[in-house]
Amino acid sequence: MQKRSLSFYVLAVFFGLFVLFLYGPMFTIFILSLQGPDGTLTFPIRSFGFYWLGQVFQEQRVGNFVEPFGRSLLLGAIVTLLAAATSVLSSMAFRERFKGATPLFYLTIASLIVPSILISLGIGVMFQVFGWPTNWLTSGLGAHLSWTLPIAFLIMLGIFNRFNPAYEEAARDLGASDFKTFGEIVLPLIAPSLIGVGLLTFTLSYDEFTRTSLVSGQYNTLPLEIFGMTTNVTSPALYALGTLTTLFSFTMILSAYFAYRYLARRQQG
Repeated sequence: MQKRSLSFYVLAVFFGLFVLFLYGPMFTIFILSLQGPDGTLTFPIRSFGFYWLGQVFQEQRVGNFVEPFGRSLLLGAIVTLLAAATSVLSSMAFRERFKGATPLFYLTIASLIVPSILISLGIGVMFQVFGWPTNWLTSGLGAHLSWTLPIAFLIMLGIFNRFNPAYEEAARDLGASDFKTFGEIVLPLIAPSLIGVGLLTFTLSYDEFTRTSLVSGQYNTLPLEIFGMTTNVTSPALYALGTLTTLFSFTMILSAYFAYRYLARRQQG
């Protein structure tokens, strides 16, 4: 058996420390969320239990989690649908060269360069100038789209750059209209990638804090509610929320994975 060099063990230790740094906080949250009624925010743990997991769905000393979670879920779903549909249509338009394509492209992705807090401030000022009240479902939606839409557009642009136009040409030669070609040829072929884009945009919207901070209006989304609770007296229910939202995220990932596998098998069939 070949003897391993010293560099192998050094790199193995470095990788172990990296994994600990990456996942250590998450496991710490998991452990602190599994406490009894006498649980505290720090170690040592006095008793184990699922008490605080149930308390997530109850009214907290400062605010609550259920309504902000519903807002974030609805906002993320709307952002996902709008970003997916708009990115597909815009990336298909960019398959053909047209006048003004280059400045329009850079204008589309410009919001990725501007700091998030300035985007939020600008949207808030614009709503103030027009006399519109800020709200998580109006100004908040615009703030989230300024972040998710350019990313979805760039991803779909790369997907269509690798798309073989021969499939569309064959469909048109057989008499299919543009709408039928898109619905029966293009959309099924890009559907697995579109699921990934949808999952990414939903995650970006669901976790977004900075761009929503100045335009959410009277009601908070879940990240804003969590931040507000960390500045006041709180409880291990905050850790329990982290555990439940992590499980929710893993469920979303698994659902997207199985949907992707199903669509990929249909394409191969």
